[in-house]
Amino acid sequence: MREIVFDTETTGLDFDADRVIEIGGIELWNHIPTGREYHCFIRPAGRRVDPGAFDIHGISDDFLKDKPLFQDIVEDFLDFFGGATLIAHNGSFDIRFLNAELRRVGRPELPGHLLIDTLPMARRKFPMAPATLDALCSRFQIDTSRRNKHGALVDSELLAQVYIELIGGKQAALVLDPQDRGGGEGAADQEIAAARPRPQPLAPRLCPEEASRHAQFVASLGEGALWNRYLGAQAETASAEQA
Repeated sequence: MREIVFDTETTGLDFDADRVIEIGGIELWNHIPTGREYHCFIRPAGRRVDPGAFDIHGISDDFLKDKPLFQDIVEDFLDFFGGATLIAHNGSFDIRFLNAELRRVGRPELPGHLLIDTLPMARRKFPMAPATLDALCSRFQIDTSRRNKHGALVDSELLAQVYIELIGGKQAALVLDPQDRGGGEGAADQEIAAARPRPQPLAPRLCPEEASRHAQFVASLGEGALWNRYLGAQAETASAEQA
């Protein structure tokens, strides 16, 4: 399953008048990052960056003056985002802005059913706890040292890690060996990972008659049958236990 974890930055909060000025996205395949990413800045035609928005993301009008318009990047954007499940934090905000941009250039909107919003996911998983991206990164001990201000690409990278934790943590990233997790696991994890013999073998589930019929069947297969190897090993184990 292909997923895109994404974020946007905008000139302000007005869905009808404000514009998208930055888009970032990280590709996951079966919840595992592929290394593919999308990032662009966009010049907001006819709209200036609101001072309140600038305080959040630090993207200025002067910085954006030589950047492409949305109509210039829409094909690359749709090539990367099209057909994938979309993951965003407070995603209704981002997708409303993106769909407004798509309508302005006469392109089909992104389907709402493809959106997974991690904000309600986090609120269900941790009721009454803060559910901002910063709070979730702190909860999951995700490094945010690169994040001085909000930025679409860095926030997408952080959200991808948060999303993986929300849906099952390290298991989703195929980290199966506790030694590969970078530490932090307790003794219980080590015990679970280690193979431990049962203190007492389970009682046999076959009655003597069934065991006899099975032995007759194995004998009919000939000496080269794989069952003979298993039965031989079983007999050696039983002999060793009796000794």
